[in-house]
Amino acid sequence: MSRAAHRSLSPRRFGLVILALLALLVASLAAGALLGPGGTDLGRLLPLDPAENPEAATLLLVRLPRALLAALVGMALAAVGVAFQALLRNPLADPFIMGVSGGAALGGTLALALLGGSLGFGVAVEGPAAFLGALAATFLVYRVGRVAGRVDTTTVLLVGVVFNAFAAAIIMFLKSALSATRTQEILVWLMGCLGYQEYGTLGALAAVCVPGVLGLWLLASRMNALALGDQGASHLGVDVERTKRWVFFLASMLVGLAVAVSGLVGFVGLIVPHLCRLVLGPDHRLLLPAAALGGASFLVLADLAARLLFVPLGTEPPVGVVTAFLGGPFFLLLLRRRAGAGFGL
Repeated sequence: MSRAAHRSLSPRRFGLVILALLALLVASLAAGALLGPGGTDLGRLLPLDPAENPEAATLLLVRLPRALLAALVGMALAAVGVAFQALLRNPLADPFIMGVSGGAALGGTLALALLGGSLGFGVAVEGPAAFLGALAATFLVYRVGRVAGRVDTTTVLLVGVVFNAFAAAIIMFLKSALSATRTQEILVWLMGCLGYQEYGTLGALAAVCVPGVLGLWLLASRMNALALGDQGASHLGVDVERTKRWVFFLASMLVGLAVAVSGLVGFVGLIVPHLCRLVLGPDHRLLLPAAALGGASFLVLADLAARLLFVPLGTEPPVGVVTAFLGGPFFLLLLRRRAGAGFGL
């Protein structure tokens, strides 16, 4: 990793990787828009007017917005996975271990429990509440995680884990005290469920997520330096504390947005960065944008799998169940490989 911090990145290699992943994303979006229960009759797509053509309405107003939402959420979670793994210097780190997800889940659950399902203007109440909960949790974890005026990554990690456990306990209490209908509504949201958003909402989400990911990418060289430890990064001229703050807050903002629109979709930030790292190496200047594009494709395809499972199961599982089904064994495999290599945890 230390060599990656100094080695120049080949523009040709960078361009080829990004183009290949963009092609994969376009193919994934096309599959997500065209495939699903009932299929799509390509011969009946024209005219592409949702008001006149039911096939076009299904494609443009239902499947394509959902695929775009999955791409934005997957992009955010995978980029955050790379950032948190660099910040904590732990390849087993996941976006949902820093307490941000716990705050978002608690905010959304409280809103669903107390206010019901909508704010009255077609806006789901759990989304804004989850984002506010994520911001509150970020502020709390950051403040408590500072030791002697410095951001201590170990303390931040421990505070995040404890806060997640505390939030989970409150959520369990609320679920036990609510009606069966409201409890089911909360459970589905917590398992990670991509809904059908309007294009205006998707545009607003993209207007925040894309600059957030680009902001993390601008810090990629500093993330390379952080792999040397705080002292080694300082010797390379990196402002360690300022870098930690920016990485922490940009990543936490992206997690909060993702949870606000999709609930808790786990393991995307663990699986995709590791797959990209195995193929492309540890240089964050290439790894972070590659993981963002790979995460977008991964979650689009995972959501497509969840929708296609409706045919044999008669019901559609939340996409968070699909990613957990894939991510659980993957995490155990990584854990065993690290233990076998003698690195510990």
